[in-house]
Amino acid sequence: MELILKYFPQLTEEQIKQFEALEGLYRDWNSKINVISRKDIDELYLKHVLHSLGIAKVIQFKDGTSILDVGTGGGFPGVPLAILYPNCSFHLVDSINKKLKVINAISATIGLKNVKTTHSRVEAIDEKFDFIVSRAVTAMPEFNKWVRGKIAKKQRNTLKNGILYLKGGDLSKELKDFKAVKAYLLSDYFEESFFETKKVIYLPLKYKP
Repeated sequence: MELILKYFPQLTEEQIKQFEALEGLYRDWNSKINVISRKDIDELYLKHVLHSLGIAKVIQFKDGTSILDVGTGGGFPGVPLAILYPNCSFHLVDSINKKLKVINAISATIGLKNVKTTHSRVEAIDEKFDFIVSRAVTAMPEFNKWVRGKIAKKQRNTLKNGILYLKGGDLSKELKDFKAVKAYLLSDYFEESFFETKKVIYLPLKYKP
């Protein structure tokens, strides 16, 4: 938890309580349903919570922003971002329903009112969002196809509406066909060695009626 306060010192008391509660809740649920790998649960705040919040170093979502989290798994990056941005709406989608039950239970326990979950493939979601976030569920060309037509027309943030994708390693080949793409190095924001190769990939997308 000290790690979160190190980089996000302006949290409210309620947000601090919500972030603090995550470890115990995820440990408890992980003993019943494997939502996070066993080796990662001891580094929940580094490898999952802070990693998710890397998106918040690239953009500070304005109130009213709508965000779709694709392949959310145990709720990352959606749940940490929903705690940080209580006045934004988060729609978390995954094809594994038992993981969504964990997210719903954790959200209810910590009082998150801005999280909605859907058990579905993203292609079946018939809504539009300001931003689409995810953590390395597939290569960007494939991901881009999945979310085509799901970007809202109205712009309300400093970055144009589009994809914010958490991924690591050498992505030059994967991103070579995307002219407008920008990679933000998380090592520019976080000093821990875990973030040396981690990035937020930003791809603005045009609205398609």
